[in-house]
Amino acid sequence: MDLEEARVQRMGYVEALRHPDFINAVTAGLTGRIAINYFEWAGSVNETSVVGWQLIDDAQDAAALAEHLASRPVFTRRGTSISNAISFASKLISASPYDAMRRVVDVSGDGPNNLGPPVDPARNAAVASGIIINGLAILIRPSGTQGSLDRYYADCVIGGPGSFVLPVHQPEDFAVAIRQKLVMEVSGNQAVDRIIPVQTLPASDCMMGEKLRPGFLDRVYPELDK
Repeated sequence: MDLEEARVQRMGYVEALRHPDFINAVTAGLTGRIAINYFEWAGSVNETSVVGWQLIDDAQDAAALAEHLASRPVFTRRGTSISNAISFASKLISASPYDAMRRVVDVSGDGPNNLGPPVDPARNAAVASGIIINGLAILIRPSGTQGSLDRYYADCVIGGPGSFVLPVHQPEDFAVAIRQKLVMEVSGNQAVDRIIPVQTLPASDCMMGEKLRPGFLDRVYPELDK
């Protein structure tokens, strides 16, 4: 992501956490509270961006997390490793001090996996452990994508019962999409008209990002030999 996209994304989460729709979804849920952990990533995870597990059960808790995120500097890095992000998130969930009824990884990005391990094994491992992965495909200035990025997310990134991907086409739509996504995740409800129709489009190449990088053919990916 460039700096503008990174700022738009960060503020999208900040505004979503402050919105009454999000607070209502949390308090009206089965337990009336959720735990959130937040981090930012590119070709690798920016571990200085990690916000430890935060318990949210009212507007004050959500506002405090939003203020904390808003006050932090925004950085950008090169590359896109969705696989590393999913693996890192899975470890955070495994180490969580909370015993959750549902465990969800929320992935937002503007391009396909092009660094680190292939994405689908990381996705499959997370789903096999009981984690649901949802996606937000940022199509403002999508990078390194042959075909539809939201379709790529549907085929290669998301997984688990009720998983979904939402597209964002304009910067001004990002905050609304983030809020909708968080509300859907917290409430368990899905806006069907915003979910990619998986059956109607040709399947994505889950290695499309890697194949665009120099030296791809010199690397060894055992799963490609199957």
